[in-house]
Amino acid sequence: MKALKSPPASAVGGEAEVAPRSLLRSAPITPAHLERLAIVYVRQSSPKQVLENRESTARQYAFAEQAVALGWPRQRVVIIDEDLGKSGRTAEGRSGFQRLVTEVTLNHAGLVLGLEMSRLARSSKDWQAFFEMCAIFGTLIADEDGLYDGNDPNDRLILGLKGLMSEMELHVMRNRLDHGRLNKARRGELFFSVPLGYVRLPSGKVDLESIR
Repeated sequence: MKALKSPPASAVGGEAEVAPRSLLRSAPITPAHLERLAIVYVRQSSPKQVLENRESTARQYAFAEQAVALGWPRQRVVIIDEDLGKSGRTAEGRSGFQRLVTEVTLNHAGLVLGLEMSRLARSSKDWQAFFEMCAIFGTLIADEDGLYDGNDPNDRLILGLKGLMSEMELHVMRNRLDHGRLNKARRGELFFSVPLGYVRLPSGKVDLESIR
């Protein structure tokens, strides 16, 4: 893995403050990589996150500037965002991820960028399969922390750990939500809808609906 540093603003069209930390050209990039596409994968886990976490979405789109900073012409930088609002727990139903896989297996991609590895996959099984495929076709992978070559033993270790951490993070979040619902149920405060004739008050309590 190659370390990341911020390039001068001129390297990204004078908008370095918009994009995340940039990658160095000293990363293992060859002319063969630059002849292929740099693909930025953008994903949010639910429609609610798309609406509420706009800053995260903007940062993911801005990550396209990292490919430009590394030497890719803008016309060869592609953004795949069909999976906005879709969970990364599985590859099924994610047309954007399937499109990304197709581009890699057709040897069209020299670099795949995701702000975080969890954007690409929350399943360690899907993640392992993806970065193994990138290694076979010589496609580099980049996130906010670094640039990785799946054929490098040290990078493989880091990529594997990142996949495990993404999956465990999902389990931790799910357990936290489940325990929160269980505690509310124990207090008699858990409900998803109110019966006809009742309304939910701003305080969270339920009262009879007033008839006017």
